[in-house]
Amino acid sequence: MHFCATKIINICDSSAENAKIFCNFVEKFGKRVFRPDLIRIMSKTAIEKIRHQLGAELDAMNAIIRTSLSTTDPLMGMVVDQYLRTKGKQIRPLLVLLSARLFGEINESTLHAAASLEMLHNATLIHDDVVDNAEYRRKTPTLNKDFDNRIAVLVGDFFVSTALQEAIRTEDMKAVVSVAELGKELSLGEIDQISNARDRSIDESRYFDVIGKKTASLFMKCVKMGAETTKASDAEINNLVEYARLLGLCFQIKDDIFDYFEDKEVGKPTGNDLRENKVSLPLIYAVNTDDGEEGSAMRALLVRGDLTDEEIHSLIEYAKDKGGIEYAYSVMERMRDESESLLKMLPENEWRDCFEDLFEFTIRRQS
Repeated sequence: MHFCATKIINICDSSAENAKIFCNFVEKFGKRVFRPDLIRIMSKTAIEKIRHQLGAELDAMNAIIRTSLSTTDPLMGMVVDQYLRTKGKQIRPLLVLLSARLFGEINESTLHAAASLEMLHNATLIHDDVVDNAEYRRKTPTLNKDFDNRIAVLVGDFFVSTALQEAIRTEDMKAVVSVAELGKELSLGEIDQISNARDRSIDESRYFDVIGKKTASLFMKCVKMGAETTKASDAEINNLVEYARLLGLCFQIKDDIFDYFEDKEVGKPTGNDLRENKVSLPLIYAVNTDDGEEGSAMRALLVRGDLTDEEIHSLIEYAKDKGGIEYAYSVMERMRDESESLLKMLPENEWRDCFEDLFEFTIRRQS
């Protein structure tokens, strides 16, 4: 017996509290009474609803990005145009816009702040793909695959410079400082991740330190810069920034979980992180809580590195069997509960509800 899609969507649209109750029910009974495709519909609803509510402002921000990246250089123009065809969910600029709406109105400074952070985010993705020798991102060819590393690095640099230019256009020095600080933090996060991979680290605190710098730091700057374009108090901004830290950590944990499950195009768990000697939370938990022979054998594999496909598969299945995925979800749910306490200290309006919905979407999303 399956529930119909209309009921799922209606339940989730009715209120953040109903969505939470429903998600908990799905988590417990979903495999038995819900079709996976309907659960995906439910998960998408929150982000699509927010995008619809802020559609005009998001369009205005994207127009700013396209204008600011325009150039008379034919090669740069062609590469940038190709890159901008795929926008993704744009969760980070949505956070900037939501933050301004939570405390007041979206203005020109808000739009320039959102554009700045979205371009800096994209610059880091372009550079990360070069560092990782990645040929695809979200099943789309990377710039370094379509062109080469030289062009990809230069395009990334072009995005960074333009991001700083847009920060200046907010006419607020705090925005410029934030973007500069963020650039340093993101770079340090990438360096620390490389260091962890070289050390074959299975230390949970080091894992959280890396994802705090690589992912959560950007979420934190998004809400901070958005709120600073309004008359929000320092206390309110600080509470929202802590919410964003938790959201960013959850976002990366969920991203890492995807690597443990079947990729429909590949037909097996991808295990890309393990191929690069990166160990994420489910496997960190599994090997650190297993004192038996199997745990010792799995730790030895991780320390050795340079894993075969068969060894990667074994490690992925081991993490699942030892409760690593469940542990990762319990961490995210604990963070969600903490985030709700923070949100209660912020203005009570429809935009606060959007922040609550966004956290639930982050935990339940399917891509």
